[in-house]
Amino acid sequence: MLLTTDRLLLRPWKETDAQSLFQYAKDPDVGPVAGWPPHKSVTESLDVIRKVFSGPECYAICQKGDPEAIGAAELMLNGHTSLAGGSDECELGYWLGKPFWGRGYMPEAASELIRHGFEDLKMATIWCGYYEGNIRSKRVQEKLGFVHHHTRNNVPVPLMGEIRTEHISCMTRKQWLEKCISY
Repeated sequence: MLLTTDRLLLRPWKETDAQSLFQYAKDPDVGPVAGWPPHKSVTESLDVIRKVFSGPECYAICQKGDPEAIGAAELMLNGHTSLAGGSDECELGYWLGKPFWGRGYMPEAASELIRHGFEDLKMATIWCGYYEGNIRSKRVQEKLGFVHHHTRNNVPVPLMGEIRTEHISCMTRKQWLEKCISY
């Protein structure tokens, strides 16, 4: 499936995206704040595409007219997330290459994925979280209209070998519809 916005195309990941994934995922300012270490090689990035970015609702974010993957956005369905409690709930996850920060791309991509989740996938609730200190992710969630639900302390972050504080937010279909009507 392809999803589009005014400036972006969200498409499934391809193995040929390994080089562009590595280009952005090797940056130490990108992954660690989200809970994963910088990629060390194109081979590692290819492995991530095959094993992590293979979910049915995982998308490469591309600028329209340019096939290069510059980030990722995913609706992690029940069974692939610890936040969603039922088949009508999912978790939104995302990241964006540093050269594209500050352009409003992530709220734009995530808004389309949220629309897809509520309209096409018939979700009742979409969850989203961020680790303490990830101000950019917190701000994206605020712009999207997520509401803080709870905070979890002492959360293991296995890929980083750390314990962190995680802030969990959610959005219901009703909240999303009310937000849409207010525009």
